[in-house]
Formats: sequence, C-alpha cells, structure tokens
Amino acid sequence: MSNSLSPETVSVVILAAGLGTRMKSKQAKVLHRAGGLTLVEQVVRAAREVASPENIVTVVGHQAQRVRDAVASHGVRFAEQTEQRGTGHALLMCREMLANTPGYLVILYGDCPLLKASTVAELVRRQRASQAAATVITTHVADPQGYGRIVRDAAGKNVTAIVEQKACTPEQNAITEINSGIYCFRASELWTRIAAITPNAASGEIYLTDMVEALAAAGLATEPMIADEEELLGINTRLELAVANRILRARKTTELMLDGVTIDRPETVSVDLDVRIGRDTIIEPGVQILGATEIGEDCRIGTGSIIRDSRIADGVDIDAYTLIGTSRVGAGAKVGPFARLRLDNDVEAGAHIGNFVELKKTKMGAKAKANHLAYLGDASIGGGSNIGAGTITCNYDGTHKHQTRISANSFIGSNATLVAPVEIGEGSYVAAGSVITYSIAEDTLAFGRARQVVKPGWPSKRKGQAAKASK
Repeated sequence: MSNSLSPETVSVVILAAGLGTRMKSKQAKVLHRAGGLTLVEQVVRAAREVASPENIVTVVGHQAQRVRDAVASHGVRFAEQTEQRGTGHALLMCREMLANTPGYLVILYGDCPLLKASTVAELVRRQRASQAAATVITTHVADPQGYGRIVRDAAGKNVTAIVEQKACTPEQNAITEINSGIYCFRASELWTRIAAITPNAASGEIYLTDMVEALAAAGLATEPMIADEEELLGINTRLELAVANRILRARKTTELMLDGVTIDRPETVSVDLDVRIGRDTIIEPGVQILGATEIGEDCRIGTGSIIRDSRIADGVDIDAYTLIGTSRVGAGAKVGPFARLRLDNDVEAGAHIGNFVELKKTKMGAKAKANHLAYLGDASIGGGSNIGAGTITCNYDGTHKHQTRISANSFIGSNATLVAPVEIGEGSYVAAGSVITYSIAEDTLAFGRARQVVKPGWPSKRKGQAAKASK
C-alpha cells in the first residue's frame, strides 16, 4: 500500500453509526464482540489490507466516542453522522475528508465481521482491472426475502439497478442474487454524482443503492462480484452474533490445525483471533485461549483451562481447569490442575505450580515448586525452593500490599504463614505450622508456633462437667 495520493490510492469508508435496535443492547451494535474483537475492529482490520490508516474513515454516530476508542489504535480517521438518514447520507459525511482523494473508494459496514481481507482485496483488484465505474459484491441465497435484488442487463454482465423487496415486480421478486451493500467505486465518479441523489419519498433517507441507477443514467457501468454468502452476514441480533462468533473461531482453529496444532474436539474450544500457538502443542476439549496469548511448541493445555493475554514457552504442561491471566510461564514448567495464576506472574523454566495454588504478582524461580493448596501473592520465590501445602503470604495489611521474598533453595513447611514484608534467606527452612513475622538470614531454621501442651484425660473431664451442667 502506498501512503501517497496516487491515481491508484484506495480509500475506505466504514459505516458504523447505527444504533442496532434489534440487538436489544445498551451498547452500540458494532461494539459487540465476535472472535475476541469488536465487530467494527474486525472490519477495520480487513480495510487495512487495502488502504493506509489515514485513508480509512469510520463513520460514527451512536456512542460515537466509544466506537472511536475501539479502533483508535489503528490510526484511522472519523466522521460523525449525528442524524441517521441512510447509507448515502452517511457517506456524504465523509465528502470533505475524501472528495479530493483520487483512486478508488471502498464501502464497508461495521457490523459485517466475517468479510475476509482477501475478499476486500479481490474487490479492489476487480475494480482496478475494470472499465466500470463501480463493482458491487453480491451473492445468491436460497431465500432472498427482505434483501435488495440485483437486476442485471440483458447480457447479464452489469448491474442496472438494486431493487428493494417492497418495490420488486413479480419477476424481480424471483431473483435470488442479492445486494451486500459492499462496493468499490472510482472515487471521482462517486463524488461527482452522490450529491444529486434525492431522499427516498417514503423514508426521507438517502440510499447508497441509488448510485447504481445514477451511474447507469450517465452511461457508466456497475459490475457484480459474487462472494460467499457466509462472509456477508450482517449482525443484527444476538443469534446472528453467536453465528458469527462460531464461524470466526472455527476459522481460527482450522488455521491452527493446518499449521500443526492438535485440537481435540475443536468445536468445544474457543481461540481468539490474535492468539499464536506453536507446532505439536495439544489443546484438549473445553479450552479457552483469549486475547493476545502466545503459546510455544510441544505444550499441552488441559481440559477446561482458560488462558488470557499470557505467554507460554515451549514444552509447558498446563493441566486441567487451570486459569492463567496476564502471566508468563517458562519452558518446561508444569501448572495445574485447578491452579490459578491470577495476575502478572512470572513462572520460570521448570517450575511446578500444583493443584489449588494461586499466584498473584509473583515470580516463581526456576525449578521452584508449590505443589498443593497455597496462596502466594506479591512474592518473589527463588529457584529450587519448595513451598509446602497450605502456605500463605499475608501480603495485605488492610491498607497496603507488601512483598515476601524467599531466596533460592529454601524450604517452607506446610501451613506456614509469612506475614509481609518479610524475607527468607537462601537455603533456609521454615518449620511447618509457623507464623513468620521477621526476616530470616540464610542457612537458618525458623520456628514460629506455640509449644505443644498435652493434658491426658482432659476430654473425659470436660464431658463430665458438661453432663453435670445439663442436669
């Protein structure tokens, strides 16, 4: 793509101003998610395959600022349609920004997330190779009711009109080729004629479909390009949103399997579109891999595990029903089952995190182990250390969080309570059941528990006293 305004420049307008009342939602339709991204971001990504960000304009209206925020990171520009008066009117909101831009203008919709970037690129290629003024994407459907019909010329080559359902003649009503609303225009021809389109008498709206007849009246052709019906699904209801989500995720799992990832029962697995997974990794049923997660080669992700925005190195074994968020897991580490790496953890190579262990903002050194029933928050645990079952770092004093530092090759006995801030020196031991409130030097054994007291016969005596009291 070229950033200069050459005769071959491609601009894109994405129509994303609508409310989407059929979604029955408090948020704009284009902000709903499928495949892990908002609908409008999916469309922006497709647009960026054919146009530079500065040549992409998103038309916003309902919840305009939220829509801007959703795609602002892509560097696109925005136009605002404060009054909803049809697709042609929305395009007119971009006239000052794009009317002097030569080349080609593509029209996309913010609620069509299934349109592939390759299809958009083919649309532009077809228009560049054509003498027509425009190319429109069409498709054939079994039941065309409710759709605008594509009327072709006698030769069957060009589109002469797009007729809405309610205006169809009986002959037109039988046509199964429908309009997608997705176009590529020669920009100069569009901007020369769009202002002359008159509002619809019944609705008062300006329809982009009327451009086809306006071009035909000027002796200019509009050519059709037939695409897969699945790609053209517009999202108007939650049911359609669920269908789009399923299709996008099926595309992703198919891509991964073709690249060498084993996915057991892929129909049960949810993988977001930005996820990357290395070869010979095995994904078991019911797994969710979300956000910008990266997983290396030769890993196993166990049944029911959920991983979000994390980096998993090669050879990691994540056992069943483990939750990992915004964390890094080093090569050869073992995590789970039923473990939780809640937030911002760094588990180094060969470490073991076992069942019902929770980490939060904790660094687990190489080959360190916490195999059972522990909470380790705001902690740094040195390599080779062993954390016993039931260990807790008491990191919160009711006002502030504090750090626990356990040096390398230390041994923390079962049910130890480490009251932060506290530091355990290298190679030291903490006896089981201890409450540690002061730091410990290296090569030290620390006890922090009451002396055991034994009273023979105490239970029987207590029972006798209770019996007397009840009489």
